[in-house]
This record gives sequence, C-alpha cells and structure tokens, in this order.
Amino acid sequence: MDRMKCNKVFFWITILASLTGTLQVLAADVDTVQVNSLLQQAKERYTNDPAGAINLARKAYDLARSNGFVKGEALALKAVGIVYYNQGKYVEATDYWSRAKRLFSEAGDKVGVANMLSNIGAIYFNQGDDEKALSHYLQSLRLAEEAGDKVRVYTALNNVGAVYEHKPENWNKAIDYYTRALAICEKLQDGFGIGTLSGNIGELYGQQDSTGKALFYLQKSLDAFSKGDVENKPSALNSLGKLYAKDSAYQKAYAYHKEAYEFARTLNGKYDMVQSLLGMANAHAQLGNLPAAKNDYLKAKALGEEVNMLRELKDVYDGLAKTYALANDYRNAFYYHELFASIKDSLYNNERDKKIALLQFDFDLQKKQGEINLLMKDRSLKEVELKRQRIAKNASIAGLVFLVVIAVILYRNYRVKVRVNQLLDKQKDEIEGLLLNILPAEVAQELRQKGQATPRNYERVSILFSDFNGFTSIADKMEPSALVEDLSECFMAFDDIIDKYNLEKIKTIGDAYMCAGGIPTPDIDHPFRIVRAALEMQAFMLSYNQKRLAKGLLPWQMRIGINVGAVVAGVVGRKKYAYDIWGSSVNVASRMESNSTPGRVNISAATYEIVKGEFACSYRGKISAKNVGEIDMYFVDKDLVAKAPVSFAKAFQQKTSISYDD
Repeated sequence: MDRMKCNKVFFWITILASLTGTLQVLAADVDTVQVNSLLQQAKERYTNDPAGAINLARKAYDLARSNGFVKGEALALKAVGIVYYNQGKYVEATDYWSRAKRLFSEAGDKVGVANMLSNIGAIYFNQGDDEKALSHYLQSLRLAEEAGDKVRVYTALNNVGAVYEHKPENWNKAIDYYTRALAICEKLQDGFGIGTLSGNIGELYGQQDSTGKALFYLQKSLDAFSKGDVENKPSALNSLGKLYAKDSAYQKAYAYHKEAYEFARTLNGKYDMVQSLLGMANAHAQLGNLPAAKNDYLKAKALGEEVNMLRELKDVYDGLAKTYALANDYRNAFYYHELFASIKDSLYNNERDKKIALLQFDFDLQKKQGEINLLMKDRSLKEVELKRQRIAKNASIAGLVFLVVIAVILYRNYRVKVRVNQLLDKQKDEIEGLLLNILPAEVAQELRQKGQATPRNYERVSILFSDFNGFTSIADKMEPSALVEDLSECFMAFDDIIDKYNLEKIKTIGDAYMCAGGIPTPDIDHPFRIVRAALEMQAFMLSYNQKRLAKGLLPWQMRIGINVGAVVAGVVGRKKYAYDIWGSSVNVASRMESNSTPGRVNISAATYEIVKGEFACSYRGKISAKNVGEIDMYFVDKDLVAKAPVSFAKAFQQKTSISYDD
C-alpha cells in the first residue's frame, strides 16, 4: 500500500492492481512472475532491512532487463528509490525515480509516470522548493485524470493542497483541494487516505483557531492510522501535539510529541523524529525548562540538516535563538537568529509566488487543450499522412543537389559565426575581468543585467581606514617614480591580505587605504576577519620598514582605524564606475584612524564589544565624533585565538623583527 513519509504529502510505493496493495502480474511467463516475487520481498524489507531490500530490487531489475520486461525494470528502480527516500538520501532517491519515470514513459504507462512525478515532487516539497514540487504534482494530476485512476487523482489533489497550505492567503485553495480529495477517498473507503486528508484538514482548522473542528479531524486521523498504516501514526500524534500547544496545553502537547518521537525512532523515520523533537523543545521552552529545550532543539537541528528539512530548520533556528537569548548567551542567540533570517528569506519570495500561479494556469490550459486535441486527432493524422505522401512523390535528385548546396553555404556561414562568436566571447571575458577588478561580483552582475546598481542598506559592516603618518614630508623627499613604486608595493600587499580574509577593497585616496567586511554579501564573522587583516597589515609594515632601515631609508609608519556599523553602499556615477559606502559609521572609522598611533590598530567601542572575546585590547579613552557624540577607543594588542599570537603593541614599542607571511 502507499506510504506517507511526511504529514502533508503522499508518495506511491507500488503500482496498485487493487486497493489491497498487491503487485500486478503483468505477464504470465515464469521470469516475469519471479520479478514480481523479488519486488514483493524487497517491499517487505523496506524498513527493517534496507540493504537487503536494495539487493533484491537490483536482482529484480537485472532479471527484468534480461527478459525485456520494461515495467519490471521501472518497478525495481522505483523500489531502490523508496529505500533511499526512507533513509533521507534524497539525491539517490531522485536519481532512481527519474530513471524509473523514463522507463514507465517508454512503456506507455501513464499511471507509472504519474506515480514517479508525485514521488519526486514529495522530495522537492520536503526540501522547500515549492515551485518544482507544484510542477511535478500538477503533471501527476493531469496524467492520473487521463488514466482514470482515482487513487492517483486524490493523491495528487492532496499534494497540491499541501503546497498551497504554506501561506495563509492560499488556505482556502488548500481546503478546496483537500475536500475534493477526501470525497474521492471516502468513496473508495481508503483508510490511509482518510487518515492523511483528515489530518491535513484538521491542521488547517487549527491554524484558523477552529479548535473543535481541528480536534475532531485530527483524532479521526489518529484512529485511522492506529488501525492500519502505523508508519504514519507519529505524524498524527505530532499534529495533535501542535494543536494542544497552540491551545497552551503544553504538558499534553509534550506527551503527544514524546509518544510520536519514540514511535518514529523505532521506524528510523527521520522526518517525523525532527518534527517530534521540535514539538518537544517548544513545549519545554514554554514550560521554562531551557536546558531540555536546547537539548531537543540541537537534536532536531542535527537531523534536520542531515536531510535538508528547510521548513523545520527555520523553526529550530528560531527556537535556539530565543532559548540562548533567555539564557543570556547572546553570541549563540545572534548566530541562530542570523540563520533563521537567512532561511526564512529563501523559502518564499514574490517571484516564486508568480511562478506557482503560472504553473496552475498552465495546468488548466493544458487540460483544456487536451480536450481540443482529442477532437482534432483524426483530422491531424490524415493531414500528416497526405503531407508525407506529397513530399515523397515530389522528391528528386535536383532537390537533393539543392539541399547539398544549401548545406555547404550554411556550413560556411556557421564556421564564420563560430569564429566571430569566439572573438566576441574573448573580448567579453576581458571586459568582464576589468569590470570585476573595479566592482564586486554581485554589483557587476547587476550592472550587466539592469544597466544600473541599486544602492543597498547594510545593518552591520566593518570599515577599515589606514594612512601613513607624515607621508607628505616623505613624498617631498622622494622621486615620483620611487614613491609610486613603494606605495604600490604596500597596497598590493594589502590587497593580498584583504583577499585572504574575504574583505572588499573600497578605494585608495593618496596614501590612504579603505576596505570593508560584510559587503556586498552579508556574513557574520567579518569584524573578526577585518581586525586580523589589520594586524597582518601592521605586521607587513614592520617587516617592510626593517628592510627600508637596512637600506638607510626612512620607515613608513601606518595608522589603522576600524569601526562596525550601518552603511549605505552603491555605485557612484555612470562613467568610471566606483563602488563606495557612506554613513556616520564610515566617518567614525576615519576618526578611529586619525586618532590612532603609528604601528597600532585603533578600534571603536562598537567593534570592541564584538571582538573582545578573541583579541586582547587596551582602553584609550574617548573622542568626539560629529553627529555621533563621544566614542570609546581601544588599541588591539594581540590575537588570543590565532596560533602563536603576536603582541603587536610590544612589537611596535620594541621594534623587534616580525616576518610577514601570507
């Protein structure tokens, strides 16, 4: 019988010959019967002996292939895919089911093709790709309707409803699909389908605060699964746990989720285990048991990341962020909040909504077009046959010669176009290389696509300024060519350092060098990377100045200032593009540099509060910044985390030798 491996989506395990789930014997010879027997044995081992199930299915595949039993080959590939799916190995499952789909299509088996489309759609659904999931479900629905298979029709209707359920504005559409599916299911007296669809409808009523209706349908779902398809019992238990949690009955909620987890663990059902652990953790959190909540969240995180359950991981990250915050562990709270925000943004966007709506429209259009095609089929076949006869009759040697001449001309033109395109591609690559040397890759891509780059706000960016002390007096005493050569040597070294730490160079102004972290692609640890880059820049200057002193030249002493804060970033002008950043945070970084000391790294209080756990710093006092007020300053003395940390304060004061090593 069919299995349901998540609380919303069906996927088909076998081609049904009847509602009892027996395999259909498609041919009467001994070898074909043996293939079906091997597949039945494999099915019985899906859960308890997955390796044995795969071995039996592969034997069935080899036997079916040697006898030209194409449907048997497809069924064997499908069986292997089911085992991988149960183990959470979605890539392998998708591969085997795609191969099975091609064989079913080759055999002209619409039900088999619909079967595989639904299964692959379930994988995309579990991974949070609604667009691809809906595409596969609608194709499956169309083929099931054409084949007149009511079981596949109600399954596809359920799956489409599950996708629409993800957003409140689509709940009415989801209920409509579920209701249509349930009506078919009750006529078939299919306990599995009744249990699943009752659960789906009950959850929707729960979301709409219709607790009485929700409890009725969810209990009906649990009763159905307890009598028959027990593998889905954890899903029904989890749904009841969620309903009680929504009604603030957290003890009852925990009890249902705990029962679901223990049952799912005996089946190695990772999807249900993640949902159960998430429900248990939420109940613990509401009851004030933070250690237990954190423990269950982390278990859910490990399993969820293993099988890439994006929707559940969103809730897990949110729960961990709140739990750590309540425990005053703000670093971990911030880390998981960033993960929560990132995964939440990726799940839904306006473009995806438009594509989902377009797929629904395409389905309706294709269904209507199919009815028209049936009426026009005979006429079209006759016209094609008459056209073929006319072409055969009118074919001649002169026509063949003409085609050869045309082919030669087209080939020559093709060769010319290939050479031109190769030259254009080469020039394009050179232009893009120059553009990427001036602008960040994301900004350059936006300029190519739209002709302009939209300015963006960034909440947290690290800004570094460096400047050479007394550079003007040094420059007056040097030849211009020597000055440019020495300055270029320093700036190229700085370029290598910021590349090493994945920072973005903004610009140079005379002897000043400016870079930033966390743009154009936001990340979490850029404040730590930019401080380490600053220390490495000062280390390079110490080594560089030792070489200058050995040659009798004056040393170049550099100040560095760093600040972390909000900025606006974008491209300035339409000619000679320049990527730049603006904001009071930039002005504060400049003030940090101008109030630094040669050889030292001066950071603002905002930076210090972030990096103080990994760097030894000394307090310097306050300065006043325009539009900001008084700001505390700190010298970075040494890196406490890096291997063999160097004290840059002591190195500068004693002028000891520090080698520069990338």
